[in-house]
Amino acid sequence: MTPDTPAAPPTTPEEALAIVRSRYAQPKLPDGTPAALNVHEFDIGYLVYATFPPTTDAEGRPQPSSPGGSKIVVAKDTGETVTVPNFPAEAAIALYRRQRQAQQPNA
Repeated sequence: MTPDTPAAPPTTPEEALAIVRSRYAQPKLPDGTPAALNVHEFDIGYLVYATFPPTTDAEGRPQPSSPGGSKIVVAKDTGETVTVPNFPAEAAIALYRRQRQAQQPNA
């Protein structure tokens, strides 16, 4: 996880998305258009991530998605942004919780 400078704490998913857009490059689709950004709200933050349409080969068979990438968590209490691996949402949130708990005094 890589923390970033805190912003004003977000109170809505739209504010969390605005924080992410102000700090990170917009992911692009293969044709250069911006990828859709989604926000998954949970009790202590907002998980922001891009979605990409499935890819197919010349015969129309589905292809695996590209490896790598990351998701971004915006903390509800501080506005801090943290990158987490591109895991499924619940796994990314669980990792964020573990890392945050480990950073707390008396953890």
